[in-house]
Amino acid sequence: MTTPALLPLSGRRIPTLSPGASSFPHHRATLRLSEKFILLLILSAFVTLCFGAFFFLPDNSKHKRFDLGLEDVLIPHIDPPKEGKGQPRGQPAREEEESLRDKIRADHERALQEAKEKLRKSREELQAEIQTEKNKVVEDLKKKDSGPKPLPPVPMPKVVGVSDGEPLEPDVKEKRDKIREMMKHAWDSYRQYGWGHNELKPLAKKGHSTNIFGNSQLGATIVDALDTLYIMGLHEEFRDGQEWIEQNLDFGVNAEVSVFEVNIRFIGGLLAAYYPLRTGSKCSGMAVFKMKAVQLAEKLLPAFNTPTGIPWAIVNLKSGVGRNWGWASAGSSILAEFGTLHMEFVHLTYLTGNPAYYQKVMHIRKLLAKMDRPNGLYPNYLNPRTGRWGQHHTSVGGLGDSFYEYLLKAWLMSDKTDAEARKTYDDAIEAIERHLIRKSNGGLTFIGEWKNGHLERKMGHLACFAGGMFALGADGSPDDKAGHYLQLGAEIAHTCHESYDRTVLKLGPEAFKFDSGLEAVAVRQNEKYYILRPEVIETYWYMWRFTHDPKYRQWGWEAAQAIDKYCRVSGGFSGVKDVYSSNPTYDDVQQSFFLAETLKYLYLLFSSDDLMPFESWVFNTEAHPLPVLHLGNITLPGSEPARR
Repeated sequence: MTTPALLPLSGRRIPTLSPGASSFPHHRATLRLSEKFILLLILSAFVTLCFGAFFFLPDNSKHKRFDLGLEDVLIPHIDPPKEGKGQPRGQPAREEEESLRDKIRADHERALQEAKEKLRKSREELQAEIQTEKNKVVEDLKKKDSGPKPLPPVPMPKVVGVSDGEPLEPDVKEKRDKIREMMKHAWDSYRQYGWGHNELKPLAKKGHSTNIFGNSQLGATIVDALDTLYIMGLHEEFRDGQEWIEQNLDFGVNAEVSVFEVNIRFIGGLLAAYYPLRTGSKCSGMAVFKMKAVQLAEKLLPAFNTPTGIPWAIVNLKSGVGRNWGWASAGSSILAEFGTLHMEFVHLTYLTGNPAYYQKVMHIRKLLAKMDRPNGLYPNYLNPRTGRWGQHHTSVGGLGDSFYEYLLKAWLMSDKTDAEARKTYDDAIEAIERHLIRKSNGGLTFIGEWKNGHLERKMGHLACFAGGMFALGADGSPDDKAGHYLQLGAEIAHTCHESYDRTVLKLGPEAFKFDSGLEAVAVRQNEKYYILRPEVIETYWYMWRFTHDPKYRQWGWEAAQAIDKYCRVSGGFSGVKDVYSSNPTYDDVQQSFFLAETLKYLYLLFSSDDLMPFESWVFNTEAHPLPVLHLGNITLPGSEPARR
């Protein structure tokens, strides 16, 4: 048997082969990963040794050091101290440099000693160490992807007057029970056929997703529906959703998502599930919801990395790369999207103590305040690179709607201390009323759209939320106009009810016109569909809360019956393509907002007012309730103290 020989290059001991043997076995053409690791380790030690031999040659009068010209790279820059009397010229600098050299020598010796110890170990020991290091790397990556460390505890906003909201009247209770049954059918169908997918195709009975969530399956319906389930007392279903979120909700996916949509649906939904929805012992305040909301918010922050601070509409959750929708005017961001972040981001700062979220949305507000506004109106498009308006199109419906809603709700959520938000809202509504709100020949009040210098006499289903907004903002309006805005809300509610009542299915179209003798009626085929939208029912609920006029409950019940009759299928609920046809075709999509908003607003409409009272809760644009932050004695990081 031959004695082991040394490999000259690295010093690794390799057994020599018997005469005539091949250099490498035929069945293994390459080195194993563990052998590569050991070779690399020993090679690096050898290079370090050789380099040290050159670098650390004695530096004195008898031995001249080789000057490699790398001092500025290898030795941290040390500013020479100022010379004084009695101080040898250049002596402090030499002492500091020599001290640094001693430290580097010691580190070098320690690394060399560790390499020698590695070489004394057996092959099995080295493989075990390599596997241990691999496992450590995997665990570190898991910890990194798991999100931030546990968040600091903060005082929970005080919530009073919350109850199950059971109505006293038997017939109202019966209607509310029917709404709960509709919710259970929608949820159970999703649970059976689309679990984990973003939405459901109730006819095909399989999962569905749209481009607003990229190619990811993030369980949007689960997150969106959680607080509705809890409010309705469907606690077993709530726990199923909670368990899925704990085990499966992962935002580290390579997917482009809508910043706006994931903010209102996911961050809003998670925060609403985190905050208590009941007083007493029952509480949904699970830390996992808060942690997931913060993880997602961190993924959205790169979208704000633009020259103006106006965020991109879309961001890749993995890379952080942002962009805008290809169809948006000249590469612009959209008013309703970058203007609908304030509520959620303020709560994120409150819960984490991180001022970044609050500062991002306040920067948007301050930038808009400095800009010229044509006729006092906010166009729907703003270029995030140049800070200039895009196409001058203004709407209280799609592209603009929730920007105005969040101005009002920022004031309400601040316990009415955010005077800047209230003033901005009041000014915007005054301009809207002057330029966009008109009466039809038949006496219907509608909100048109400003396009290319003229008013288009068309109103979208999305704009029907404004009736509730006007009512909600009536108290606190300037010049004693509370009664005026409550009346304006009632007129919008009436117009939107007419858009429902003038269809065959008693469900409202996506958009309806007020010209050429037509009023509150859709003209184009692509405007005749109903996709389970909530905005009209939302306004019914707000008007009911402020007036208790029974017609709003009646109108809401008409809508609920129509949805149950024409949109319900065996696998859930589907939108319909033509509300003027007695034999409608389905679009085969159960939208997540149907569970988050439409059914929630119906349930609240038939509940007593002490369920989610306005004094304690403000609903985001996806109907997720967030508590009012009584900030009289609390200062958000980076903000000024609240003043009353």
